[in-house]
Amino acid sequence: MKFLDQARVYIKSGAGGDGCLSFRREKYVEFGGPDGGDGGNGGSVWVECVDNLNTLIDFRYQQHYKAGRGVGGMGKNRSGKSGDDIVLKVPPGTQVFADDNETLLGDLTEPGQRLLLAEGGNGGFGNARFKSSVNQAPRRINPGEPAIEAEVWLRLKLIADAGLVGLPNAGKSTFLAAVSAAKPKIADYPFTTLHPNLGVVKVGNVDFVLADIPGLIEGAHEGAGIGDRFLGHVERCRINLHLIDVTHEDPVEAYDIIRGELKAYGNGLAEKIELVALSKCDAVVEDVVKEAADRLEQHIGQRPLQLSAVSGFGIQDALHQLGATIKSAQDLERQEKSGGPVIEEGWRP
Repeated sequence: MKFLDQARVYIKSGAGGDGCLSFRREKYVEFGGPDGGDGGNGGSVWVECVDNLNTLIDFRYQQHYKAGRGVGGMGKNRSGKSGDDIVLKVPPGTQVFADDNETLLGDLTEPGQRLLLAEGGNGGFGNARFKSSVNQAPRRINPGEPAIEAEVWLRLKLIADAGLVGLPNAGKSTFLAAVSAAKPKIADYPFTTLHPNLGVVKVGNVDFVLADIPGLIEGAHEGAGIGDRFLGHVERCRINLHLIDVTHEDPVEAYDIIRGELKAYGNGLAEKIELVALSKCDAVVEDVVKEAADRLEQHIGQRPLQLSAVSGFGIQDALHQLGATIKSAQDLERQEKSGGPVIEEGWRP
């Protein structure tokens, strides 16, 4: 399945049915009178979050969504049928924007959440509604309310616990393939990854989702390379694992390039918890790895992890640190929601 994280769709709710103008005319019936029924309500357009999707690819093949129109009222006090609603199903993490692509209408992060995009029109009243003691033969009806038309943008931001960031060919896809069942495209040329990949990682008693974000280059916030459009997926990550190729000419420069792009993008990416790791450590001698680690430690104030996704060196240490940091962040979030400390309960039958 192809990955699509942005789509523009046209939506139209259903118009309400018109009320009916009708009078009872039956042979041998002494009393007639108005018997026009009401029109049916038009269908509404909803967007719903479901948990079995992870892309907006369905909206590439269908961009127009129209709810059912309400049926007009009929004689003998019969009301028209209401139009059917239409539901756009989207994956968790989908944001809905107005046509200007800036006004946020809703953010759907949990399965089951629904957002009303366009409400169907109410059906009109038939002439039976207007009967009174002083107007026993009304010829007045109400037309149904018109439909609502709009164009909206759907923008997906993947919900992952940890994100992999770094320059192209830093070993992000190889790392994801080594620690999860994901099968991203891996090759020895830049920009192999053209869309984010997700993998589920289990370390100890902690499971977390890891996202491989396509590589950035200097000037990505201005559109260089593949730009920064995929950085929106990092916004929802609790922690970033910043991979730096130890074979790079200057690891410190490689680190600063990515940090500069995160700051230029904004939205709090530069303030996220970050673990730094030197990748491909099996490709050089130990002295080169130590020199790069010493320089980075002096530059950023923390000792970078050292790993190789191909040989498996340092992988478990990195996963345990990621898992512990994610668990602490999850406990803090639950504590903030509950207003008290999180109490770990032991197993009970």
